[in-house]
Amino acid sequence: MYRVSPFVRHFAWALLGGVGVATLWLNLDPASYYDAVEWRLADLALPGWIASVGILVTPQTLVANGAMSLFLAFIAKELWEALVLQRGALTGRQAIMPFAMTAGAMFGAAVMWLGLSTVLQTAEEMTRTMGWYVPTASDVVLCYVVGRHVFGPDHPALHVLLLISIATNIAALLIHGIYSPEASPRLAWLLLPLSAAMLVWWFYGRRPAQDATEQDRRRLSAIWPYVLAGAASWFGVAASGLPPALGLLPIVPAVAHADRAFGIFAEAEHLLHDPLNRLAHLLVGPVILVLFLFGLTHGGIDLLAIGPTSFIILGALWLGKLLGILAATIAAGLFFKLRLPPGLTLRDLILIAVIMGIGLTVPALMLDPALPGGVVREAARAGLALSLLAAPLAILLARVLRAD
Repeated sequence: MYRVSPFVRHFAWALLGGVGVATLWLNLDPASYYDAVEWRLADLALPGWIASVGILVTPQTLVANGAMSLFLAFIAKELWEALVLQRGALTGRQAIMPFAMTAGAMFGAAVMWLGLSTVLQTAEEMTRTMGWYVPTASDVVLCYVVGRHVFGPDHPALHVLLLISIATNIAALLIHGIYSPEASPRLAWLLLPLSAAMLVWWFYGRRPAQDATEQDRRRLSAIWPYVLAGAASWFGVAASGLPPALGLLPIVPAVAHADRAFGIFAEAEHLLHDPLNRLAHLLVGPVILVLFLFGLTHGGIDLLAIGPTSFIILGALWLGKLLGILAATIAAGLFFKLRLPPGLTLRDLILIAVIMGIGLTVPALMLDPALPGGVVREAARAGLALSLLAAPLAILLARVLRAD
């Protein structure tokens, strides 16, 4: 099996470092923490044909809507390669089982949220269906770090874990864009990212002909056109009412790429020099900073905020995803006659489901617009923090199952 690049561990430490600083700051001086992350940098009154309401710019919104689009594009690149490139992990029939696991994890988390909300939720400002999509996502980088410790760097279960954690994140954000209470779809704006993607692919993204001149080859290897197309795409997605963090995703399929996939976050990709991998290499440093800033602006945990919403989100992440993944895997075996991916056992599947219970980055990204402010939102954030306990639980469970 291929080896995963070590930069993913740097992502995890940056994220946890930001969360740690934010949590310490919040619990020592909550007023100054909220003043800092919600500091009013600008209040933009845009024309009505661009945005129906004014836009408040704060450090928190800059990171969530702008900087996090780099992280989402970075992980979407890996999912795209797995789908379309030769030897990709999701090409052909082999995509059915990972997609079944993804759907099962999300469906199980959503159903568990709805069920637990009916029984446990006491906040008057909360309806039973509010925020149901928040626990459907997981945390790619933290799932990877825990999975690497549990399975080892070369185990196929680690790569399945990465696939379904990336897929749940992107799918959850798309659902968030549709069902968020703040959503105001203006779908005509999506013509802008679509046009930007098509144009940059037509002029720069296609493979050069065999008799192409050296000048043409150099032109087709440029990355600046993708930067301009990405800016246009981000603007179009933001104006459409979808989460701006998804703004760069339409451009990812248009970027010229290598012939074959080496695996999710494969270490061997640093030897590739196609535009898509060059852009990914350039993003590693900025993404490390982005994840630290995200942890700092969205990861402050009020240690006294634990309440019913904490246990609702924790139950959805842990129990809902576990049952959903197991049920989806059984259903895929019964209806499509599929087996687990090569090298995986039932033990590995259970451990994947437990690790998928870690929710931080994308669930926290969706938290603010999905739930009412105040006690409910802070209790949910505390629940996301408690979900990190899935890490020692998975490590302990792995030892128990191995001993058996």
